[in-house]
Amino acid sequence: MIRLKDLSLYQGAKLLVNQVDLTLYPNQKIGVIGANGCGKSSLFQLLQGKLSAEKGILEIPPKWTLAIAKQETPDSELMAIDYVLQGHREYTQLNQQLQIAEQKEDGHQIAEIHAKLEAIDGWRLPAIAAKLLTGLSFTQNQIETPVKALSGGWRMRLNLAQALLQPADLLLLDEPTNHLDLEAVLWLQDYLKSYENMLMVISHDRDFLDSFCSHTLHFENQGIDLYTGNYSSFEKQRIAKQELQQASFEKQQKQIKHLQSFIDRFKAKASKATQAQSRVKALEKMDMVSAVEIRSKFSFDFMPIDKGISMLADLEKVSVGYNSQPVLSNIDIHLQAGQRVGLLGRNGQGKSTLIKLICDTLSPLSGQLNRGKHFKPGYFAQHQLEQLNSDQSPIWHIQSIDPSMNEQQSRDFLGGFAFHGDKALEKVASFSGGEKARLVLAMIVKQAPNILLLDEPTNHFDLEMREALSLALQSYEGAVILVAHDRRLMESVVDEFWLVNDGLVQPFKGSIKDYQQWLKQNYWQSAQQGESDTNLKVENSQKNRKEQKRLEAENRQKKAPLVKKLNQVESKMQNIQQDLDQIEEDLADNSLYLEENKAKMIVLIEKSKALKSNLSELEEEWLELQAEIESLD
Repeated sequence: MIRLKDLSLYQGAKLLVNQVDLTLYPNQKIGVIGANGCGKSSLFQLLQGKLSAEKGILEIPPKWTLAIAKQETPDSELMAIDYVLQGHREYTQLNQQLQIAEQKEDGHQIAEIHAKLEAIDGWRLPAIAAKLLTGLSFTQNQIETPVKALSGGWRMRLNLAQALLQPADLLLLDEPTNHLDLEAVLWLQDYLKSYENMLMVISHDRDFLDSFCSHTLHFENQGIDLYTGNYSSFEKQRIAKQELQQASFEKQQKQIKHLQSFIDRFKAKASKATQAQSRVKALEKMDMVSAVEIRSKFSFDFMPIDKGISMLADLEKVSVGYNSQPVLSNIDIHLQAGQRVGLLGRNGQGKSTLIKLICDTLSPLSGQLNRGKHFKPGYFAQHQLEQLNSDQSPIWHIQSIDPSMNEQQSRDFLGGFAFHGDKALEKVASFSGGEKARLVLAMIVKQAPNILLLDEPTNHFDLEMREALSLALQSYEGAVILVAHDRRLMESVVDEFWLVNDGLVQPFKGSIKDYQQWLKQNYWQSAQQGESDTNLKVENSQKNRKEQKRLEAENRQKKAPLVKKLNQVESKMQNIQQDLDQIEEDLADNSLYLEENKAKMIVLIEKSKALKSNLSELEEEWLELQAEIESLD
């Protein structure tokens, strides 16, 4: 188990966690929640030994192994699957030892290493790694791609797969869904349901946490509270706790009012002075109960739109792609005002391409695309965060959209996105990803679009901001086309789904739960059943890259049981030879040939014949095995 005793954590001069006592158990799957900057990631650093507590004690079993997804990925020449396999430390060490043993032609050491690889299921690990990558939306080509050729988002997925492959007593995942699409999120939550050891996951995705968590760890007001149950259960318990706290606060306020009234009335009277003084002391000793603050720091609405508009865009037999190569073909869409669409489809199928086409970032390769004259898009994508002017402030960005706004009007508007006080004047260069995303969203809201095209808008948002965005979108009167891995946002905002798959865009009849079932039937299930095919693909990939290495690895696999059997035969031969040597020694005793020892002599001679016969058979078997091993060499 893990214990925190009277533990306090700081970030510089800022107190994050104050005098916390907490016990966590090995069988728990814990969702870690709380506002950005409250200390969640600092707790992970503490558990890894990268951070020390300023006060208190952390107790963690000394022999426990921890796994966590790295934040950085080197520009490695390794193929993606080989990089993931490096995450299994024992497998990597054994393979390094095996190479050394093979160079030394140490058959005994090779056999021992092969036995250890079998014990950790080492021969299946490449197939398991390939299945992890497939679940995280990697194609077969990407699995065989060098790490250095992959973008930052895909490298983060590699680090996640590496962490999942590692055997660990405690797996720590810090915002694992940030760089995933919906399909990968649905796969990951299914995977984590069956994870056997202790698990701690920082996330702002409540549906994701609901799917597998047994406990919820909540950071608030420099404290940490552990709740039994998933996020939905935590919310109910927290509301009940807040109601109790508010009732206690109100009761205490009445008591304080009563005491203060007595003090004010009788403190000047000599006859009542003692009683008044005792009430002053009672008031001073009282443990104050604070009022419950239920107030979101985010509050914004989209601008009203012209309700007289009906048609926004018409697409007939449209094809779109890159470098004259179509990604999507025969697109027939009639986009109406107020239409609310969620895009479904595996990564790389063209969801972002479709959004770029509709908002005029991409031109069609063929077909007819007509936008209405009142078409006014608001486009949100992650790359826009980098297009902000890093040397300017949020106020400057808002005034660049509407120069008529003065500073106070800009401040009032930005306050709904939690840019208060000096924050509204700070340079964007110092902003976190979440702050940049909020500013981009504020700029879109200010432009008053009549259609929103949102491509993963919640990647950097915490729970409060996600809730504020969801509420704002629900009351928004314009059209919405949304790509999001946040299932709750999708289900609360959209009215219909389009499936982007195999180069086509078609309506999808059903919910996200139905889509998850569709994925299982069409992709995940076939991936699970086709483990041998995956293994074969891995081997073929190795063959294309390093033919000789593949052959050597294949021969090692064939040789392993032969070497093991050869060692067993050698052991038996050695034991028989020792028995024969003992019999020969016994037969050399002259007293054995006396009449009274004749029976014993006959038994020894018969036993000697049987052992020699067995030895001869074993020698034949040894020669055959040795020849087979040499043929593989």
